[in-house]
Amino acid sequence: LKDQFDNLDKHTQWGIDFLEKYAKFVKERIEIEQNYAKQLRNLVKKYCPKRSPKDEEPRFTSCIAFFNILNELNDYAGQREVVAEEMGHRVYGELMRYSHDLKTERKMHLQEGRKAQQYLDMCWKQMDNSKKKFERECREAEKAQQSYERLDNDTNATKADVEKAKQQLNLRTHMADENKNEYAAQLQTFNGEQHKHYYIVIPQIYKQLQEMDERRTIKLSECYKGFADSERKVIPIISKCLEGMILAAKSVDEHRDSQLVIDCFKSGFEPPGDFPFEDYSQNIYRTISDGTISTPKQEGMRIDSKTTVGKAKGKLWLFGKKPKPQSPPLTPTSLYTSSTPNGSQYPIFSIEPVHYCMSDIKTGKPRIPSFRSLKRGWSVKMGPALEDFSHLPPEQRRKKLQQRIDELNRELQKETDQKDALIKMKDVYEKNPQMGDPGSLQPKLTETMSNMDRLRMEIHKNEAWLSEVEGKVAARSDRRHSSDINHLVTQGRESPEGSYTDDANQEVRGPPQQHAHPNEFDDEFEDDDPLPAIGHCKAIYPFDGHNEGTLAMKEGEILYIIEEDKGDGWTRARRHNGEEGYVPTSYIDVTLEKNSKGA
Repeated sequence: LKDQFDNLDKHTQWGIDFLEKYAKFVKERIEIEQNYAKQLRNLVKKYCPKRSPKDEEPRFTSCIAFFNILNELNDYAGQREVVAEEMGHRVYGELMRYSHDLKTERKMHLQEGRKAQQYLDMCWKQMDNSKKKFERECREAEKAQQSYERLDNDTNATKADVEKAKQQLNLRTHMADENKNEYAAQLQTFNGEQHKHYYIVIPQIYKQLQEMDERRTIKLSECYKGFADSERKVIPIISKCLEGMILAAKSVDEHRDSQLVIDCFKSGFEPPGDFPFEDYSQNIYRTISDGTISTPKQEGMRIDSKTTVGKAKGKLWLFGKKPKPQSPPLTPTSLYTSSTPNGSQYPIFSIEPVHYCMSDIKTGKPRIPSFRSLKRGWSVKMGPALEDFSHLPPEQRRKKLQQRIDELNRELQKETDQKDALIKMKDVYEKNPQMGDPGSLQPKLTETMSNMDRLRMEIHKNEAWLSEVEGKVAARSDRRHSSDINHLVTQGRESPEGSYTDDANQEVRGPPQQHAHPNEFDDEFEDDDPLPAIGHCKAIYPFDGHNEGTLAMKEGEILYIIEEDKGDGWTRARRHNGEEGYVPTSYIDVTLEKNSKGA
């Protein structure tokens, strides 16, 4: 390799080019990893749920598992970014720095080799010049010798010419000897420099180039290993991500999802009842029985079959209220429905007279607006039309109201804690006036108390709605149970579904079906039954009752207690005329009676 300087120059340049080529490969791999991670994150972002905090979509186990898989995939994308960052820092960055240093070192070694070669060339030129000069002087000396010998053998030449030729010969000979010595010295110097060049300088430069190339190879090997280590380091975390995906897949529970669907769409409505039997042969039996045992009925007592059909259909409507029949006035003759052969009459207390009596009681008493109607008025006046969630099915409405009550209770607890803190701070200021003015806390304290009163009213309002819903659901359950029992024995003038029949023979033959009436009356008076009184109270102070749902009272006025204070400072009371509302507990003297509810 002593004379292969150019070939080594090309080889080292190829090594640096290969190093840069591998660095370019690593850079493109880094870009692939970065783009892959970016696309994974965009994919996760695209399919992640976009729900507001108030969204209460049922969390099915399959959806939760998918969201967990998305989270694991997002972590997996993060590990791909770690791989790209590790490759960029440990491999690509190191390769670029080493390539720059390698180029600098190679350039320095090549410059040293070129300098050594230039110095050897200079020595060779000096030796060659002295050689040519020596050769030229030798030829001149030979010419001078030939001229001297020719003149010395020529008899015609003068002694002066011969002497002059001899002096010229001596001069040329002396100059040739000097050039000979100079040529010998230059030749010895060149040989020495040439030996040094090929045995010391160039081998040392080649050795440095060899070491540089070996270091480049070692660096490539280290980068290959670092390239693999960057991937291997994240394998445990990637394995955990994949295990998390498998666990998410195993967490899917089809039974739980089915139960969530049931809870989500459970309405609380009752299935429609059986269609009643409508006897269109009533007029035939009536014609036969008119002359025997039945007394003719008045014109106003007849009920059109169309009305009967309408009532039956109205009973099957799920979201509406059963239409209430128009009851005819109670007459004394309607109490007697049969006669003996001797003309005497005896009373038959069938279903129809009792129903007429109850209808008369119902229509005869003054219409007192129920508290539920008052609450419906609140929802219209104080907020949106669907503030009470009346547009939802009963079961879903109950859940929504319960959630709102829980939220209001949490807000009330926060306001209560704030009030306690303000009171403590006010006490500290009163004991240590230098710390602050107690009066400065009064506006904030007043505002907190106002917020507490507002929240209590909201809680009362929603609890009343909740009680209404729960009461209706319980009533429907009771009616369904009693309807299943009575369906097999009901034969009276009024069918279980609310249709009427005019067959008098069915009155005489069938016993009075008393069990069917409580359900019908409960349905008729469902929204108007007043709550029973559990005690009474006397107003200690007058109360204006300007707010909706409150009851104004005068000092010394006696009221009925229909609902106790639940810890929020308000008691539900009723006047003698049936007017209901809430009054402050601290404004009244309450006396609870043990037997008042039964009475």
